[in-house]
Amino acid sequence: MVLAEDHEWVAEQLRNLLAAEFDVIATVADGRELVRVTETLRPDVVVTDIVMPGLDGIAATTAMLALFPSTRVVLVTLHDDLGLAERGYAAGALGYVSKHRAAHELLAAVRAAMRGERYISPHIEGRGR
Repeated sequence: MVLAEDHEWVAEQLRNLLAAEFDVIATVADGRELVRVTETLRPDVVVTDIVMPGLDGIAATTAMLALFPSTRVVLVTLHDDLGLAERGYAAGALGYVSKHRAAHELLAAVRAAMRGERYISPHIEGRGR
């Protein structure tokens, strides 16, 4: 798994959370670096922030999946926005998790993505109903 998060403290927290169950082989801080690292390491799963320097997480998802369509992508963001989640899904992401709920939902989202299933933070999904 590769983690992309541009805020060092948040990246550390997410990495610790993910490392309880998954092997985090790299952590990067911008979207262009994420695409480069994905080309080199070819991870099964990528967890990425949406708002990052260089290339945002949705554009990076599009680029990564054009090269490696079997990579599973989970977006993690501060934006509780159903429209943004839909843009992420259109780019090929399988998960959309609010950073505010990551401690409770991120592992479930990654597990779902590994099964090829979509996951969205329930409180965001409820906004669309």
